[in-house]
Amino acid sequence: MHVIKYLQKYLAHRLLELSARAILSMAIVYFGITWILLWAAGEQALLVWPDFVYWMLVTASTVGYGDLSPQTSAGKWIVALFVIPFGLGLFASVVGRIAGFVSEQWKKGVRGLGSVDVSQHILVLGWNGQRTIHLLKLLLREQELSAGANPIVLCIVDDIENPMPGRIDFVRANSYNDDEAMDRAKLAQARVIVIDKPDDNATMTTALYCDARNPDAHIIAYFRDDSLSTLLKKHCPRIECTPSVSVEMLSKSAFDPGSSALHFNLLNVENAKAQYSIHYPSTAAPTAVETLFRIFKWRHQATLIGVRPPDEDDIDLNPALDATVHPGATLYYIAHGRLSGVDWNWTADT
Repeated sequence: MHVIKYLQKYLAHRLLELSARAILSMAIVYFGITWILLWAAGEQALLVWPDFVYWMLVTASTVGYGDLSPQTSAGKWIVALFVIPFGLGLFASVVGRIAGFVSEQWKKGVRGLGSVDVSQHILVLGWNGQRTIHLLKLLLREQELSAGANPIVLCIVDDIENPMPGRIDFVRANSYNDDEAMDRAKLAQARVIVIDKPDDNATMTTALYCDARNPDAHIIAYFRDDSLSTLLKKHCPRIECTPSVSVEMLSKSAFDPGSSALHFNLLNVENAKAQYSIHYPSTAAPTAVETLFRIFKWRHQATLIGVRPPDEDDIDLNPALDATVHPGATLYYIAHGRLSGVDWNWTADT
């Protein structure tokens, strides 16, 4: 028994060092030699297809159901001295290779060294510690509340592992203009690109790179310096530049206590009410703000707070009731959750 165990351990160790092609070749030879030996021993019942393959897998893995077994003395010796020792080593090698491959792919995903298999996703570029963690949590929350939500991919240059394995995809890059890394992050297929980096100059260059690689994506860039935000807006007007508003919030709260909490609640989807937007269909009829305001409140318990006309950047906050909302506009509202399945046909009859 000690000899057999040593032989099994030795074979398993050696087989793990072989290539996949070599293991496949050995498996074919192993099956062939076994079939010839059993045929020579007169074990005809074990050689019938597909019983032979089934019996070989069960025996080589030492599961041994016992429904099929050799009947001759020679057949039993062949199984004991050849089929089980060699089969166990081969079986362990195959299972080890599969487990190793799965483990390596998982490790690549955690370390961000692999490619993601997504499209129309939200790509977050940049790492700011807990700030980025909070951003990802908010995006995941929005994802849960939205029908047909888009996957989230985090791409960073920092030497860390996926901060939320199983919840987001993760890619690590040498730089944010590294074509190979951006291809792994599927930058060209992203629907939304969020750039939030500690350095505004790096944010500027990354935004220009992303605009060149994916001109169809909705690109959002966060700036601490408003001058750089204005400069980028001049060169790439379609990029949404988000300035830092912390100082403005302090000033506002000094004269209107609670303003910072109010704005935080409007942005935090984890609270009971938050601010959302919805597209007014291009097939809908021009409608007065008063009509939309009443319908939003009566039918959806939502409050219309702003309108952005089609193909314009400026938002009309607290619009006049007699103002006209044209097809293709974006409507901003406060509600318990994101509205879906809105019937726009009522506007013509209201």
